Amino acid sequence: MPEADRPVPEVFDPARRATAPPLTERQRERRRRILHATAQLACRGGFEAVQMREVAESSQVALGTLYRYFPSKVHLLVATMHDQLERLHGTLRKSPPTGETAADRVAQTLMRAFGALQREPRLAEAMARALTFADRSVSPEVDQVSRQTTAIILDAMGGLENPTPEQLSAVRVIEHTWLSTLITWLAGRTSLAQVRVDIGTVCRLIDLTEAGAGATPR
Repeated sequence: MPEADRPVPEVFDPARRATAPPLTERQRERRRRILHATAQLACRGGFEAVQMREVAESSQVALGTLYRYFPSKVHLLVATMHDQLERLHGTLRKSPPTGETAADRVAQTLMRAFGALQREPRLAEAMARALTFADRSVSPEVDQVSRQTTAIILDAMGGLENPTPEQLSAVRVIEHTWLSTLITWLAGRTSLAQVRVDIGTVCRLIDLTEAGAGATPR
């Protein structure tokens, strides 16, 4: 592993990082620059193109500062995926899905998300590889990706504030299937048509839950 991509051991404690104080506006802006630079590098050359030293130079931060934010490029790329999903969520809220059933709306939403990633396949591949490589030290970033994906799905279902355990279980299975289809499509092992069929099929789990039971629309 190149010296520039070696993690810094003292910041590898997920509990310590999870309880860090909120970022200041200046720190948030710096973080945005880092994530933007990461996405640009990944768009051009995929996972291998994202090198910590180049990210630091492109985002105009010191290499040591970059490591304080992200201990490795796996942390960095998983955080980039969360950022991309957060941006997508904002777009979806402005133009929500129009399917008749919750299952239809979730399937439509996930295919739109898939389409957004499909437009930048090298970036999508880099983020998917990072999720695959992520170990326990990356738990805070992986949890953020999962929470954001869950929020996108729940919004498509109708904006449930208190989903039932059955609904949350269905959402988790849908999340896993969506990520799996993304990985297999990126690897060239499945077609876009099959992805659409698989997503549509798994979203029918929503119909098997007690729709609206114990849930309050926003």
